Amino acid sequence: MSERIEYDVSLIGASPSNLALAHRLVELASRPVRIAIFEKAKQIGGHLLSGAVSNPRVIKKLFPDWDKGGFPLQGICSDSYLSMVGIRRWENIPRLLTPSYFKKEGYAILCISDMASYMAEELQKRAAEKNGVIVDMFPGFAAQSIVFEGDRVIGVKVDNSDNGVRDICHAKVTVFGDKGFISRDLVSKYNLRKNPQVYSVGVKEVWSTEKSFEGKVWHILGYPLAPGHLGGGFIYGCKNNQLVIGMVMACDSANPNMRPPQVLQDLKKHPYVQEMIRGGKLLKYGASILPEGGYYSLPDKFAVDGAMLVGDALGTLDVKRFSGVDKAMESGYVAASSVWEAIEKDDFTQGTLNSFQPRLMCGWVGEELRDARYFKRVFDDYPEILGKMIPDMVKSIDSGKGPVWAGAQFGLSDPLGSLRLLGARKMVESPSDKGPAIYRPDRTHINPNYSETSAMPEGFDQSVIYSTADVVFYAHTHYEEDNNHIEEFDANVCVDCIEKFDAAGKDTPCVGDCTAEVHQTLEIDGKRRHAMALENCVQCTTCEIVCPFENLRVKAALHGYGPDFSGM
Repeated sequence: MSERIEYDVSLIGASPSNLALAHRLVELASRPVRIAIFEKAKQIGGHLLSGAVSNPRVIKKLFPDWDKGGFPLQGICSDSYLSMVGIRRWENIPRLLTPSYFKKEGYAILCISDMASYMAEELQKRAAEKNGVIVDMFPGFAAQSIVFEGDRVIGVKVDNSDNGVRDICHAKVTVFGDKGFISRDLVSKYNLRKNPQVYSVGVKEVWSTEKSFEGKVWHILGYPLAPGHLGGGFIYGCKNNQLVIGMVMACDSANPNMRPPQVLQDLKKHPYVQEMIRGGKLLKYGASILPEGGYYSLPDKFAVDGAMLVGDALGTLDVKRFSGVDKAMESGYVAASSVWEAIEKDDFTQGTLNSFQPRLMCGWVGEELRDARYFKRVFDDYPEILGKMIPDMVKSIDSGKGPVWAGAQFGLSDPLGSLRLLGARKMVESPSDKGPAIYRPDRTHINPNYSETSAMPEGFDQSVIYSTADVVFYAHTHYEEDNNHIEEFDANVCVDCIEKFDAAGKDTPCVGDCTAEVHQTLEIDGKRRHAMALENCVQCTTCEIVCPFENLRVKAALHGYGPDFSGM
């Protein structure tokens, strides 16, 4: 028999957005309030993964002494570079030509899992100082479904035991900060998002190196991504001789077999990166999705009766500025005022809770998201940027002909090309209104007949390159035998999908885009069928996003199962 638990506020996911909301709500509370935080990882921060080099503007509000010790900084950016990379050579774009939003000096270099753990500890200390304010944290308790009463959200069902019993956490307001595990059901029920969310997948390794690169930040264009593919690499120098190396790849690619972990290995084959990690040791590996639709993928309303969306559930990431953590935290910080207003009025209807939406959108989050509203669309309107311009610049770098920004390689010798380049730049830098950017779901871009030719650096150190099966070891996944968190709706649909991609000589997208060697195709009863090694899963949900037939759903794993991204 399930038990009903009562709270004023229930936060789904110990995300930076929800933790910022809880901190601000405790600060605002002038009378007793009960807050619950449900986190699917075994420990706070255990499933959080991000770059992350972040503007500390919200951290400063919550922790004024953030740079004086105590707060878990990995460093403060002292030197940032936008780099154009070929197969053999590497050039940093001159500072004068680098867009301002790529200049990260003074930004905080963060380990998001460590930051969340610290925020949780400080939150409970602050709550203890306020009479009648209670913050209960439940790591290892995954919210599995939303509980409705008519059209009103009244709580969530929460995994609580090994025998299938789930408690109902009843709350006056439930706030979803998760990356879609159950917030998607809220969006779907109320038809909140008319324009679909679109995603990138990010893969990341943490290395211990012989040299210190603390404070240095590189964002990378060109190699190893194929022409036409939106994304890039990043390298962040952290304290204690640690180096973060990662790749971010848009999921709206025609390529059904992106193989994100192997693209990251390709980046590590570059001579410039080889020099950085020579003699080093791999410490951690992880993967996660990034909601990148931005302004035009935001829900029509940020709240319904009894519930709100913040952070990644809302979709506040600004891909133009690589600004995710600060905007997610600000969304929670601002939402706290609307939650407190609802508590004081004892009114948890949409009308009161959705005061959050204009508060957020009239501030710097809304301003910057609107400014970046056409960033993804520009690559659709000007396909030559990814298809020709950047590949030509990469070839120029490898040819050793000199600075690629001197003129001809930018297309400036062609008047028409020059005009189109200026149009693209205006669309990114100071856009005039062109109407909404309309997106298609990422899966609809996949082409079984996609082909590419690629070249790799030669003479690299094979000892620092890992197969996907080997690198997953460093994600420290743990599951028990009863784990069954990826649902396959119809096995026959998978059989048809396998036949379709086999005929084109490709793996199915769930296999070819998997970040952790989970999905497989096996010969069973004379047919090629879909199988899963669920013990490898890092809970990234890429497979669900790219499944051409929408035949997979990734659920929050039970009992705290999954990867351990602590220190990531």
